[in-house]
Amino acid sequence: MTTDGGASAGGAGAAGAGADAGGRQRPEPLPSDPVAIEALIARRRADLASTIDELVVRAHPKEIARRSAADARSRLQAFATTPDGQLRIERLAAVAAATLAFLSLVVIGRRRTRRR
Repeated sequence: MTTDGGASAGGAGAAGAGADAGGRQRPEPLPSDPVAIEALIARRRADLASTIDELVVRAHPKEIARRSAADARSRLQAFATTPDGQLRIERLAAVAAATLAFLSLVVIGRRRTRRR
């Protein structure tokens, strides 16, 4: 690449846009034609606008709540069922037993505080 941003004699393909060995995006060389520069600026502006629009949608509270609910549903389904759709009775029984034990402790604790 030359200092003015154009491709060197080694070939234009070596300096073109694409991903490098680390997966990072290499910047495309700047054209010398003003019309091509304006087209490049317009393309980059459109890319930035779509990225900003996507970030706004992702950061919207309703979208965050929707993704959280979907994630919770999928985790619950993965916890309660096997990959082939069968219920995991042992897990559901363990949760039921733990819930029953917790509620029993709460009831016993309230009865003790009322007697005093």
